[in-house]
Amino acid sequence: MSNLEQMLVELDAIHGVSGDEERVAAYLKEQLTAHVDETYADSLGNHFFVKKGSDPELKLMLCAHMDEIGFIVNYIDERGFVSFLPVGDHDSRMVINQVLSIQTEQGVVHGITGGKPAHIVTEAEARQSIPLEDLFLDVGSRSREETLALGVRAGDYITFSRTGQFLNGSKVYSGKSVDNRSGCAVLAEVMKRLADREIVPTVYAVAAVQEEVGLRGAGVAAFSIQPDVALAIDVGLAGGTPHIEEKTLPMVFGGGPGILLFDWVPGTSAGNNVPKRLTRRLAQVAENSGIPYQQGAILNGVTDAYSISIAGKGTLTGCVCIPSRYIHSATGYVHLDDMEYTVQLIIAFIEAFQEKL
Repeated sequence: MSNLEQMLVELDAIHGVSGDEERVAAYLKEQLTAHVDETYADSLGNHFFVKKGSDPELKLMLCAHMDEIGFIVNYIDERGFVSFLPVGDHDSRMVINQVLSIQTEQGVVHGITGGKPAHIVTEAEARQSIPLEDLFLDVGSRSREETLALGVRAGDYITFSRTGQFLNGSKVYSGKSVDNRSGCAVLAEVMKRLADREIVPTVYAVAAVQEEVGLRGAGVAAFSIQPDVALAIDVGLAGGTPHIEEKTLPMVFGGGPGILLFDWVPGTSAGNNVPKRLTRRLAQVAENSGIPYQQGAILNGVTDAYSISIAGKGTLTGCVCIPSRYIHSATGYVHLDDMEYTVQLIIAFIEAFQEKL
């Protein structure tokens, strides 16, 4: 198993909902401290890994968010059932009949998201997804006291309980948090490969917090660094599956990293129209290096690139995406070749970045 594969598997196994990223940060710190010139963290929980270049005034920021979507305990009823709230954007159809893991101070407590047996579901109910507020977590106890004795408390974070795997000997990995532990693995691999290379810019690799609840960490990090150029590393929506038109999701799974040109959530200011001088440079670097790549523009999605781009005096910011299927579920997909090519593209971009764009 390659280093990149190993990190993907190990990172995906860590539980780290938005606001509870400490375990992920600890893993990345363990992996990277020996390969960088400086490490530090800020008060929000962002972690910084710095590789010094020959020009300390030329600064490049890479950013991958550590958090995954999940839930948080908000109530335990008298029969011991646990109510929870969403942390991040969920499709409620994906949550029923799942095994979830509550991260308590006493350890992990598992439970099942319960619902009515099929025998008593009405015809009207069968045609609808169950709203998240109607779901509950059954931890096997029969009273509030029994659930409390397990260590469950309001405020405990909850993740999907699922072991990731490479499917059928392929390079396709399915896991609970490929959004965005695949990006974290790419970030870490880039910094490891840069360790013994001479580069011009000083590279700040940021493992950011709380992307899934409002892109909170990345903007704070960019404000403190004030980079000349920044690249967010995240997953991107890949199509190619039944019932999805190619024009809706044209990014190809296994087709190489996506260079994001535009994203926007209509009705809000959230989005990033990437200046063409940056997307041109990324495409040029990919072509000169023989790295396959794709370009994309999306609606109803946004990455840390948005908050980075408007932090402080503003930053020239783009996003390099790892094509992914089934994101924001317990079964996200990424392809190892896409991850490897993403690493190669980012390193090639860094090595070509010798003056401000």
